[in-house]
Amino acid sequence: MLGTQTVVMNRMSEAQTNRVLEPEGFITPQPTVEPKDAPSGQTDNMSTVAPSGVTAPIHIRNIIVADDDDLIRRILARWLTRAGYCVREAANGSEALQMAREEPPDIVITDWEMPGVEGPQLCREIRRLPLPHYVYLLILTSRNDPKWVVEGLESGADDFLSKPIREAELVARLRAAARILEGERKLQQLARTDALTGLLSQRSFYDILSYEFQRARRTNRPLSCAMLDLDFFKRINDVYGHPVGDVVLKVAADTLLRSCRHSDVVARYGGEEFCVLLPETTEEQAVNWAERFREMLRATQIDVVDKKLTVSCSIGVSGLYEDTLTPEQLVDQADQALLCAKRTGRDRVVSFRTVNQNVEFNLDESHRRHDLFEGILAEHVMTPIVAPLQGDETVEHVAAYFLRSRISSAPVVNENGQLIGIVSEKDLMEAITSSEGWNRPISELMRPHVITYPADTPVRVIYEFLCRVAMRRVIITDRGVPVGVVSRASLLRWFRNLVLSERARANGQQPAGDNTAEEIIQDALNQIDQERDKMAQKLAEKPPDLCAHLVGAASRIQELAVDILAFASAVQNPLGEHFGCGASSIVD
Repeated sequence: MLGTQTVVMNRMSEAQTNRVLEPEGFITPQPTVEPKDAPSGQTDNMSTVAPSGVTAPIHIRNIIVADDDDLIRRILARWLTRAGYCVREAANGSEALQMAREEPPDIVITDWEMPGVEGPQLCREIRRLPLPHYVYLLILTSRNDPKWVVEGLESGADDFLSKPIREAELVARLRAAARILEGERKLQQLARTDALTGLLSQRSFYDILSYEFQRARRTNRPLSCAMLDLDFFKRINDVYGHPVGDVVLKVAADTLLRSCRHSDVVARYGGEEFCVLLPETTEEQAVNWAERFREMLRATQIDVVDKKLTVSCSIGVSGLYEDTLTPEQLVDQADQALLCAKRTGRDRVVSFRTVNQNVEFNLDESHRRHDLFEGILAEHVMTPIVAPLQGDETVEHVAAYFLRSRISSAPVVNENGQLIGIVSEKDLMEAITSSEGWNRPISELMRPHVITYPADTPVRVIYEFLCRVAMRRVIITDRGVPVGVVSRASLLRWFRNLVLSERARANGQQPAGDNTAEEIIQDALNQIDQERDKMAQKLAEKPPDLCAHLVGAASRIQELAVDILAFASAVQNPLGEHFGCGASSIVD
């Protein structure tokens, strides 16, 4: 009996409410298409942003209805569902704002008068949100005075619908809104996508990355990024021509889209480089996905002219860590892993955790006494950096600096001394083909992605890293400021000096740090004298290959000069007896 009374009361309330909501006619129901393969927290409207929907039809159908009257919300939801829309209900403005922040809708229908956050304020707050697409805002109100209309439009609303509300008029206005949104998103899509592959552009990718980064931080959910590069792509362009290269890029992009979920975000990052954002995905899961895609791409045969080509790729993957402070840092971590993948042989996947992990070695006491790395940190072995380059220095100045110092690369810092990149001779070569290029600041040419280690990193960690990659050096930093370089040459110099020290002990000599450094410097000076005498002799003889002799001698003198600089001031501590700490700005 109680249930019957409840039904009657609801019907009576609905009849009373018809004075405000007056249905006119019957709208033919449209089938509701549920999103497929959309992970938790990802709605179908994101297809205009997600890579798999870059060329897919745009569907405007996700609506939030905000009203503090339960019955009005239910009736509006019934009408909109019958018209083919996917509806979420909010009992007040605050709830609607939270919904829009977590899953951006296509359209928001809001009542003007609600407790707490009213309709106009809700419109203003939604306009402030960094949403991935434009949201159409429709206010329901019985306030028909022009001043209220002006206030609502100024708050960010796109349209008004006066009470009493009629079903046919509401649906017609929403169809008009859908036409506007579809046109806007098609233009946006053209502006946001790469013309060749149809993927998102780098700029569009970063817009979405910022939104997903904040969402992952707010909800404490995983987020991963993968950077991938087609191996030896330049060779394809050189051998087969750029049209074939374009075909390869399109096939790679299509294969990438087919391997991704609907919620993943894929962009052409530049040239033959692609970037993939993987929401709700841990680094380990992203590595598994990357391995599957790498194998899929390698197995794909590309028909060009009368040949079948295959292409491989290198992939770097990074997840979101506690100390990942910005969206750009997440991409940078993946790019560092990609760099390692390329320099360790290509056609492989490397995770940032592998690059960044500190390998621990549990040695027993007997082995620990013979462990050459025991207690040695990067700051003990590094070659100090005295004069790093400023980002506003010109190509002309840096080229002269490289030639004068006989170095091939150097770190770049900002006005606060913080490391912002590294510049090399190869980077300068890109700018020297025109007179204007000589005046370009090196901040436009430098590579911003630098593999660094803190000064207190155990040397064993850096040693293991340099053994497994093709890189020759890493930058050592102290709170973001570059303070030194540890290179293969640094480690070889350390081992060489250690051997000299051990020999001195074996001969009953006291291997004092200053004496060892002085002996090395004196030995280097003697060798320089010998090389000078050889050069003078060759100049007098004037052999046919005089130039080769002079270049060889000059190179050996340079190496000896580096040794002198490195050992110019011995480290005054127990660890410093095996090596010196130079005052050189040379990057080994």
